[in-house]
Amino acid sequence: MSRIHYQQCPVCGSGQISRKFSAKDHTVSKENFDIWECAVCTARFTQDVPDIAHIGQYYQSAEYVSHTETREGLINRLYHAVRKITMRSKQNWVKSASGVKQGSLLDIGSGTGAFLHYMQQLGWQVTGLEPDAGARDNARKLYQLETQSVEELFNLPPAQFDCITMWHVLEHVHNLHAYLDQIHRLLKPGGALLIAVPNYTSTDAHLYGSDWAAYDVPRHLYHFSPAAMDILLRQHQLRIQQKHPMVFDAFYVSLLSEKNKTGGGGFIKGGWKGFRSYWKAWRHVDKCSSIVYECKQA
Repeated sequence: MSRIHYQQCPVCGSGQISRKFSAKDHTVSKENFDIWECAVCTARFTQDVPDIAHIGQYYQSAEYVSHTETREGLINRLYHAVRKITMRSKQNWVKSASGVKQGSLLDIGSGTGAFLHYMQQLGWQVTGLEPDAGARDNARKLYQLETQSVEELFNLPPAQFDCITMWHVLEHVHNLHAYLDQIHRLLKPGGALLIAVPNYTSTDAHLYGSDWAAYDVPRHLYHFSPAAMDILLRQHQLRIQQKHPMVFDAFYVSLLSEKNKTGGGGFIKGGWKGFRSYWKAWRHVDKCSSIVYECKQA
C-alpha cells in the first residue's frame, strides 16, 4: 500500500515538524498511526497515511454513521436525536453568513444528504458532492437527492454559490490546498464558507489524549487548532469572520473517546467529561470540541 510520509507540514509547508504520539484506529483496522505537529502553525497531522487511492478501505465500517445512517447502539441513536437540533443551528449559520434567506448551497462531503434535504425544504437550491458511492446511493433512496462524486468540484463553474459548507470534511481531504483554491473560485462575491472541524486544543481532547475519538486516524489526515485554521485559510485569500461552537460535539466525542479508552461502557464518565468540555466551550469558543469557521473571500 502506498502511504504518504510528510517531510514538511501539509498545512503551512514548514520543515519544523516532530512526532507527538501514536493513536489507534478504533473503527476499522485497529492499526496505530503516528501524529506529528508543526512548530510553526501548530497544525497536527497523521503521518504515513494511505494515499487517496487506498484510503477507501478505512471507511468500510457499519459504524460510520455519516455514510450509513446506522442507528445501532446508544451513541448512534443519540447522534440522530441531536442532529435535529444541529440542523437548525446550521441553517441559521448559513443564512446569517451568506446574508440571504434562500440561495444556492454547495455541501462538500454531503454524506447521505440529510443536511441538503433540510435546506432544500427551506427553499435553497442545493448541490451535494460526496466521495462514497454507498452514501450517494443512500441520499438517493432516503431523500431523492442526486449528489455527485466529489471529483466534480473542479468541474463546477465559478462564482455560483451563496454558501459552501463542509461539515467535518476538511480533515479528510488529501488535496487540501487545491480544494480551498477551488472553493474560493466557486463563491459568489460576498458568499460565505462554513467549515466545521474538530479542535485538538479542546478540553475533551486534553482529557482523552491519544484516545480522543476526533483524531480518528487514518481517516482524519489533519488535526487543526484555531491558529492553524487561520494560517491555512489566509493562504487561500479567505478570512475568518466568526467562530461558532458545536457544543453537542463535546458529548458525542467524549462518549466515543470513553469507549476507545475502556473498550465499552463508561457512559456516565464520558458524559461528565463531555459536560466539562461543553461548559468551557460555552464561554470560550476556542476550547470547543468542534468549531465552525465562518469565512469570506479576502
